Amino acid sequence: FAQVDAFPIALATRDPERIIEAVKLIAPGFGGINLEDISAPRCFSIEDRLRDEIDIPVFHDDQHGTAVVVMAALFNALKIVGKPIESLRVVLLGLGAAGIACTKMMLNAGVTDIIGCDRRGAISTAREDYASDSMPAIKRWFAETTNPERVEGGPNDVLEGADLFIGLSGPGLVEPAAIAGMNRDAIVFAMANPTPEVMPEEAEPYVRIMATGRSDYPNQINNVLCFPGIFRGALDAGAPAITEEMKLAAAKGIAAVVTDDDLNEDYIIPSVFDRDVAPAVAAAVVAEAKQ
Repeated sequence: FAQVDAFPIALATRDPERIIEAVKLIAPGFGGINLEDISAPRCFSIEDRLRDEIDIPVFHDDQHGTAVVVMAALFNALKIVGKPIESLRVVLLGLGAAGIACTKMMLNAGVTDIIGCDRRGAISTAREDYASDSMPAIKRWFAETTNPERVEGGPNDVLEGADLFIGLSGPGLVEPAAIAGMNRDAIVFAMANPTPEVMPEEAEPYVRIMATGRSDYPNQINNVLCFPGIFRGALDAGAPAITEEMKLAAAKGIAAVVTDDDLNEDYIIPSVFDRDVAPAVAAAVVAEAKQ
């Protein structure tokens, strides 16, 4: 997609230290490393260590690729509904690698009201596992950084009054009746695959804009819109790392491929086969890297 030569290296280990050591040993032969299919919470420490210990870009696609494309879709969705990003109330279901990365990007972009839910419901500093110190470190950070009103309940309880729902969890976890309680011009990104958290047909009466991870519905949010172009840009710029600012530039580059004339509720994100995407992302990343 971006004229970058690449090949997969599969490691027969799940041990973070062995993964880090393997990547460090092979790094001199590569211009960048795209980490794939490393689950949370190991993915966070592995990526952080590698960023500090090698001098080429390291990018965990499951985290940041998803977050970049979600932000691109959100930027364009907000043009349609006419809401400022700072005004949004967001409910996010699924706090694995992608969920944490999406949260960090939204916070950096100006979102201030995010309610995140895991299997036990909404996370906040009022939850019992936070008080007992049994909550994992990354979720403690989430509890301390989000949900300012310390809202309690499951995803179907906390969707009342939300503007945006982001699903990165599992099939059928959201009830259409809960979607009906969202604010006017609701935006729903239900990205569990192959079966989303709520099916588009069920949500349609209540939402203005719907996106999924599937190719057989409009507005497919797919990581391939991000990672080829972001690596092309980082390599062209000679960047030693992919920064938060470069990720945000990539999101804006993807969003800009959809022109104002073409933008509509069923076309907020370009096709994965749109040949303009990777060059647009690369150009945006190079421009940001050279600032």
